[in-house]
Amino acid sequence: MFNPINLISGIFKSSNQKILDNLGKIVAKINSLESQFSNFRDEDFPKKTIELKKKISEGSTINDLIPEAFSMVREASKRVNNERHFDVQLLGGIVLHQNKIAEMKTGEGKTLTIVLAAYLNALEGNGVHVVTVNDYLAKRDSENMGKIYSFLGLTCGYINSGQSDTERRKNYSCDITYATNSELGFDYLKDNMKFSKKGNGTKRS
Repeated sequence: MFNPINLISGIFKSSNQKILDNLGKIVAKINSLESQFSNFRDEDFPKKTIELKKKISEGSTINDLIPEAFSMVREASKRVNNERHFDVQLLGGIVLHQNKIAEMKTGEGKTLTIVLAAYLNALEGNGVHVVTVNDYLAKRDSENMGKIYSFLGLTCGYINSGQSDTERRKNYSCDITYATNSELGFDYLKDNMKFSKKGNGTKRS
């Protein structure tokens, strides 16, 4: 007897497999570049970041740069924090970059995974916000992962409650900023309230 549920399951299974196959190809490209970046001198990494930014200005998309960017981040992490990204973390980084949800269990390296997508998107120069659940994690992750970003030639900061407006502006101006959703929300509202107050107080002749 014809079972529509089986048909639907078969379609979704093949669709998921196609996605996984495409992700696997990207991971293979990242891995193929590992030996190249392992031969880099430390001072070559910021120069390579500038080169990747130039490629974007010349028309390349950040999707085109995933293999190079991710392989760079992995090598930087090895040198700075003695932590090498596993393939599953590379997969997670790609999924995050694609605006999809990546579920990872405790201990599987979510913090390290995020660095991949954050660095890649920061190459566009528009600033990247990484949202954490509390102030402690925002500061901790910014300081720990910030060593990797700095090694690669990018700046990193964090937003915590109690910071002055000057401190906040400085940290928001970084290439990558860690903050909680509540702090981001409050700052957005405060900025718009200031703008509105100024606008309401301005008289036009």
